[in-house]
Amino acid sequence: MKAEILKALKEAGGKYISGAVLCERFGVSRQAVWKNMAALKEAGYEIESVSNKGYRLISSPDRFYGPEIESRLSEENILKRVMYFEELDSTNIKAKQLAEAGEEEGLVVIAESQTSGKGRRGRCWKSGKGEGIYMSFLLRPPVLPTQASALVFMTALVVAESIEKYFGISAGIKWPNDVVVNGKKLCGILIEGSAEESTVHYMIVGVGINANTEEFPEELKKKATSLFLETKKKINRLEFTTELINAFDQYYKKFLEAQNLRPFLEKYNARLVNRDKEVKIYYGLAESANPEKIETGIAKSVDEHGALVVFVNGQEKRVMYGEVSVRGILDYV
Repeated sequence: MKAEILKALKEAGGKYISGAVLCERFGVSRQAVWKNMAALKEAGYEIESVSNKGYRLISSPDRFYGPEIESRLSEENILKRVMYFEELDSTNIKAKQLAEAGEEEGLVVIAESQTSGKGRRGRCWKSGKGEGIYMSFLLRPPVLPTQASALVFMTALVVAESIEKYFGISAGIKWPNDVVVNGKKLCGILIEGSAEESTVHYMIVGVGINANTEEFPEELKKKATSLFLETKKKINRLEFTTELINAFDQYYKKFLEAQNLRPFLEKYNARLVNRDKEVKIYYGLAESANPEKIETGIAKSVDEHGALVVFVNGQEKRVMYGEVSVRGILDYV
């Protein structure tokens, strides 16, 4: 209800909207309208109320707030519900718990900070308060488990395109799921889920974006960047998060229609930062440990199954997401 009231106040464009109109529009009592207005005021919204005129929105707080994000989403958006937390161990963990409890598709879990944020292969993801955008989408796509892996690539493309559109920054993708700006990681994506042989029960798409991080530890300075460091100004995380959710919805609908990677393949390959470059392929364990085998080759493209096509000693090979790690010869990319 708070999201619907916020949307109505915004649509009024600073003019008063009467309590009677809101009651009729949402089919609730005046008491219910008053309680929701009080909750919004407590959350930091400045709302003026005048007898015989109604309510009008004066200003909104610059902070994450579930109803605020919901009020900005398109009516047709599959992702309609937002849960916001000041702190979580991980948005993916929370989303999985909710999925196991029967929560329907279309939930977005957002946290101001994470105490146990994680990336691919269990790596830690720095998740400081006020610095990033940490969110997870709960999806229940009616596809085969083998088809669901396309979500990894689709999400990376959504984030890269949204960053370029919103901030004018050229963003690339390091296969399979890192969004890169100027050779440094800006966003990581982690897909987890539950499935049987021919059925996907749920998929959790976790997105972690370095937004307003001003400085990284010495060991990460050459590998990581943020939107703040790239634009030289603080970004409005709320606005960009809303844009990103709406963009994700549009591409997710394309994925549901095609049930594969094909609708995104050309655009994904165009942003592949390792394309036509020499790379090292680490098999087995993470490259920081003791890999089972290391090969060197030239990365060419990603095929419709999500495999990275690499030429090793003149022979074409396809390496699969989840089985290997790929890095540039000299650095992260």
